[in-house]
Amino acid sequence: MSDSGVTLITGGASGMGLLLAKKLAAAGDKVAVADVNPLPPGELEGVSAFICDLSDHDATQELVQEISSSLGEVTRLIHCAAIMPGGDLGDMEATQINRVMAINYMGTVNVTKAVLPAMLARDSGEIAIIGSMAGSVLTHGMGAYCASKAATNTFVEVLQQESRHNNVHILLICPPMVNTPLVDQAMEGGPKSLGLAKSTNRMATPESIVDAILEGLKKGVSTVQPGEARFMMWLRRFSPALLWWVMRKANER
Repeated sequence: MSDSGVTLITGGASGMGLLLAKKLAAAGDKVAVADVNPLPPGELEGVSAFICDLSDHDATQELVQEISSSLGEVTRLIHCAAIMPGGDLGDMEATQINRVMAINYMGTVNVTKAVLPAMLARDSGEIAIIGSMAGSVLTHGMGAYCASKAATNTFVEVLQQESRHNNVHILLICPPMVNTPLVDQAMEGGPKSLGLAKSTNRMATPESIVDAILEGLKKGVSTVQPGEARFMMWLRRFSPALLWWVMRKANER
């Protein structure tokens, strides 16, 4: 729990962010959500909603300042905001790839740096960031997303090591593909295996990942790899050639 402080959830207008906001608000937490999109009407009672593009450094700083002055200090950040366009790297414009990096990676940097100084000054706080299995388990048709999540995973892992001697808990979540609106973005131009996994209900449920996030925060662990993510990331580490063969076979068109 976040005590008397505020839990800030990014990407809180849909998917796992919305589920987290509902669950934590129902448990009595003071919750603020930030998204580029407004909350669905009537979805969240007692939750403060803010519109913010996290790829904008100054806007993100102003967001956290506004929350701190109007609601209280952000004592927990759960960062879910991301985009997932499909497409082969050779076919995507550089501007498209830059946008994915700006939102997925720089958005992570911006919001983390906006809340971290006050947490370090208090020597307490929680930061949970959703990276992805895709940051290690690479595939064609999602290269921009994979690159952005590889950068995110690395950023969080290094930050964890730098935070070993303070009491700010930093959690990295590396889920497999989750059946949320985010995945729908990658259906056009994305890998064939994505559509197959969705149509056969082989994707992780958002509820299972939300439960894993909250359990990871409760236990104070550094990394959560739910579902098939742990095995797939192990395979990438010890037999990358085999993993590429598996991914090519799964995505043959």
